[in-house]
Amino acid sequence: MLKGKMVIGQSGGPTTVINQSLVGAILAARQQDAITGILGAHHGLAGIMNEDFIDLTTQSVEQLEDVANTPAAALGSVRLKPGRAECEKVFEVFKKHDVRYFFYIGGNDSAETAHIIAEMAKQENYDFCTVHIPKTIDNDLRVTDHCPGFASAARFVALAFMGDDRDNAALSGVKINVVMGRDAGFLTAASALARQDEGQGPHLIYVPEKTFDVAKFQSDVKAVMAKYGRCVVAVSEGITDAEGQPVMTSGERDSHGNLQLSGTGALGDFLSGKVKEAYGDEVVRVRADTFGYLQRSFPSIVSEVDAQEARMVGDFGVHHAVANAEPGSVAIRRLSSSPYKSECFITPLSTVAREATELKDEYINEAGNDVTQAWLDYVSPLVGALPKIGQLF
Repeated sequence: MLKGKMVIGQSGGPTTVINQSLVGAILAARQQDAITGILGAHHGLAGIMNEDFIDLTTQSVEQLEDVANTPAAALGSVRLKPGRAECEKVFEVFKKHDVRYFFYIGGNDSAETAHIIAEMAKQENYDFCTVHIPKTIDNDLRVTDHCPGFASAARFVALAFMGDDRDNAALSGVKINVVMGRDAGFLTAASALARQDEGQGPHLIYVPEKTFDVAKFQSDVKAVMAKYGRCVVAVSEGITDAEGQPVMTSGERDSHGNLQLSGTGALGDFLSGKVKEAYGDEVVRVRADTFGYLQRSFPSIVSEVDAQEARMVGDFGVHHAVANAEPGSVAIRRLSSSPYKSECFITPLSTVAREATELKDEYINEAGNDVTQAWLDYVSPLVGALPKIGQLF
């Protein structure tokens, strides 16, 4: 059994329940004799290198529970891919503070960072354990059934489309909503949960897993308009053309090499223009919104399952590390959907680092503009019950 201090940090885009994982890990660590101190890294890896730590042994349980129920990263987040020099600096700090455990809460890029740190520890012959605690609204981590943070963001998307569909029904026209999702359309696909009766939107759903064809999009919209007199569209920000290139991007890349997609409303404006183009001189009311960061940090829409599992992965990661001193990534296994039950297990960091997953073909309809019942069966237990929509006609 390793004995020494632990460092915990948060990385990447925050979620509504990321602090549940943080608090789950802190409270579990306070019960371990093998963990002699709990240091929170301010802004993840950057905070470690700067020795910018928060002592996480002094807060009351009540204060921690308030933090757990608060969106976004309480420790501050970071997007940083470490090179050799950064890793060497990290281990200088770890040795200085007698750190033997490192927990990193994040997505697949964060898992890659955890993997690099774990491999570096081996090379340094430093007795050490690194555990990646999963989170991402994109739901694109491999191995795990789903990712903490996704269900609450999916709930936000479903609720937003519920309200937006009623707005569209009142005034008609075409409404396009751009949803987060670089390479995977899980979050955009969750918009289908808004539909409770025939004719309710979203009427069209486009995800990155299928090639986006502008001409087909135009004909799809016109067909829906002819049938219902209105059209609500859900579209992932990461939709790509026949060459596999994003329909809209800033052209910039982050430290992990990820191409920065447009979060400015440019994609919505582009698609709105294409709808107007399809109608020529005919006047059609067309509007577009980009949901943006609201999806990952909106309070009061938290999925109950999501909050519970986010706490669970933090707690499980600490108990695993102390009991086994074995690096890995925490994953979730679904045991049943009705009633919903799940459990945690550990998968090697190499199975999660860097690479991502995407929507299965069975979740997308043949036309590539909607989802299937199999998708709804998968996502519904995670999001939970939604409000009932009432109609007069």
